[in-house]
Amino acid sequence: MWRMQKTRDTRMRIERVRHEKAARIRLGDLEVEKKGVSRFDFRDPYHLAVALTWPQFLIAMLALYLAANIAFATLFWMVPGSVANVRPGAPLDNFFFSVETLSTVGYGRMYPTTLYGHVIASVEITCGLAFTAILTGLTFVRFSRPRAKMVFATNAVVAMHNSQPTLMIRVGNGRAAPLTDARAQLSILQFERTAEGNLFRRVQELRLQRAHLPVFPLTWTLMHVLNERSPLFGYNESQTVEADVRMFLTLAARDPTLATTVHDIRAYGPTDIRFGMRYMDAIAIAEDGRLVADLTRISALEPDLKDHQESGWTDQEDAT
Repeated sequence: MWRMQKTRDTRMRIERVRHEKAARIRLGDLEVEKKGVSRFDFRDPYHLAVALTWPQFLIAMLALYLAANIAFATLFWMVPGSVANVRPGAPLDNFFFSVETLSTVGYGRMYPTTLYGHVIASVEITCGLAFTAILTGLTFVRFSRPRAKMVFATNAVVAMHNSQPTLMIRVGNGRAAPLTDARAQLSILQFERTAEGNLFRRVQELRLQRAHLPVFPLTWTLMHVLNERSPLFGYNESQTVEADVRMFLTLAARDPTLATTVHDIRAYGPTDIRFGMRYMDAIAIAEDGRLVADLTRISALEPDLKDHQESGWTDQEDAT
């Protein structure tokens, strides 16, 4: 009975610790905290190693490498005489012998002399081979992971287009080569209160005039008309901020160079939506007739004047 109670208490403590874990997720300026999950879950080492940033990954590998060498050097140090030519009172000799053994280099000046030393060295060599293989694989995975390299405009704009107020978001292809089969989806997250006073999260998709491009070499201006069918119909700048409207744009395209599909996502908060503004032209025509896209102007804005007359090439439409 006592053992059953102890086991039950242990399980309750484990569940309590598990539920106390939390991970924070950022989407633009929106921060969400998820309880009951952990960002660093050591039960899933592959996902953890891939999700780390490059500085975190390099620091983690270096720390693991040093820890392994210190552990094996301690084992050699605990039994004096197990390694030849180790100076008394020189623990660094054991450490550097461990480094040579773990890397399977073995310069020859220091070598195991006893059965204990040979056993520890054999185990360390096996660990060194496994460590090298795992590190090589993880490094290759991190280097080979495809990235979309999309360039998003800093702000979304609401301007007149074809005599209708239209929400626009401009995206540029940051690759030197064109992307193909590009698909976009724009959604909004609104916080509303029901008649009972409960806070309700509503996610709705905003219908785009064109959500698919067969070829995406330069820029793409996504458009959503704010008509009666739009969830944002009749909204102005103050109403957008008051309703805490947040937009999420997801893009997927095929990169022919990598022969794979790449994805990207961008979040826009209520203060990122500029009413009465439009994007300045980012595409020009060179003297020889070539289209020249300046992605440094992807976020450039100008007032949306009623008598605004566009000159030259315009990228307010789908400029592919």
